[in-house]
Amino acid sequence: MLTKTTTDLRKQQILDAFTFRHATKRFADKQIPEDDFAFILETGRLSPSSFGYEPWRFLVIQDESFRARLAPFAWGAAGQLETASHFVILLARNEQDMHFDAPYIHHMMQDVIGLTPEAQKGRHSFYRQFQEADFDLVSSKRAMRDWAAKQTYIALGNMMTSAAQIGIDSCPMEGFDQKAVEQLLRDEGHLTDNLNVAVMVAFGYRNEAPAHPQTRQAIADLVDWV
Repeated sequence: MLTKTTTDLRKQQILDAFTFRHATKRFADKQIPEDDFAFILETGRLSPSSFGYEPWRFLVIQDESFRARLAPFAWGAAGQLETASHFVILLARNEQDMHFDAPYIHHMMQDVIGLTPEAQKGRHSFYRQFQEADFDLVSSKRAMRDWAAKQTYIALGNMMTSAAQIGIDSCPMEGFDQKAVEQLLRDEGHLTDNLNVAVMVAFGYRNEAPAHPQTRQAIADLVDWV
């Protein structure tokens, strides 16, 4: 059992990591150790997802020539593509995988989660109700794709926070032409039709201190209690 002193210390370490993290635009010429980056990826893998169906894949872009081909379509990542130790594109599974009758969902229930056939029937019925009525996800491909993409941000946040806790910087990015990036990935054989690009993130070590202190609204301006 954790003591109050230990708990308080851990809380402060986590808050220190959030304070440390900032959107790093350019990184120092220093590589993240292999075991440290494996740890970051593992925190993404262990992230929670709706129904536990893990609607994501992580594409790590280390090839410099491919980064250069990606740069014209990722205007918000120019400095990061050039300098980051590791650059990750988070891919979201679309309706081909996430529909309640998709083979991927059956695979997750049977092979990953390990549900019995009877439990799978119950889960399937509940998931179908959720998609058809509760969130109205099956009426359009865009709705299903947005729902899956939102979940990749859970993994994104966990990876960035975990990186900050071990002194590694990061920067998330939505500054890119999604269609053009997806076409490039398909042309290069890195993207299949069941996946779409959700968000990008770069990892490395800052080459200079942040120019401005972190700014956030006060907690009283963000939280209401009912």
